[in-house]
Amino acid sequence: MSKARKIIKRITKPFLKKGLDYYYRKPRGFQYQDIKVMVHPKVFPPHLTLSTKILLDFIAELDLNNKSLLELGCGSGIIALFARKKGANVIASDINEIALEYLKKASEKNKLKVECIQSDLFENINQESFDYIIINPPYYPKKPKSTKEQAWFCGEHFEYFEALFPQLKKFLSEENNTYIILSEDCDFQNISKIAAKNDIKLTPTFSIKKMREINIIYSTNL
Repeated sequence: MSKARKIIKRITKPFLKKGLDYYYRKPRGFQYQDIKVMVHPKVFPPHLTLSTKILLDFIAELDLNNKSLLELGCGSGIIALFARKKGANVIASDINEIALEYLKKASEKNKLKVECIQSDLFENINQESFDYIIINPPYYPKKPKSTKEQAWFCGEHFEYFEALFPQLKKFLSEENNTYIILSEDCDFQNISKIAAKNDIKLTPTFSIKKMREINIIYSTNL
């Protein structure tokens, strides 16, 4: 991240947080194509953030028919629902039980069957392999103080990634396609070091600049 961007973010962050807290004081609807979800205030918000929409546009180009797909840390679950609409057999997991409760309701309303599993990373995922794994991770280095904050903060010492990559390694193969989205705002150097320590390569696959922020989707390979 450039020095100018760091200064701008430091100045605007307090105002942005207050604005987001006010906007998300109650459940809000979110829609992609004809899929609609309600997002609880304690769930990662796809409305004013970029990553969810970028991932939706990205997987819109993938052939998911009859493929197995895991959305790890699904939040609102709209990615999982969209993947199901494209023909995938979908498991959506999250540590946040509220997120899963709302996703189950959205699954019924949209008539798109998605299996919902409460899980801390892969802890409760019993399926041994997936054709696709989609991850929109927390990456700000700060200790989360609540379940909601776990969607934003990865721990002071990147504990989320220290736990993620050793578990993810077991699912990677030539047949698997795992995609993880990161922003230029993250400390990619540290994240990539943790990946490399686990013999995982992060290869940039797609990048896009929106609202002066660059987001990059990485494929993960052994």
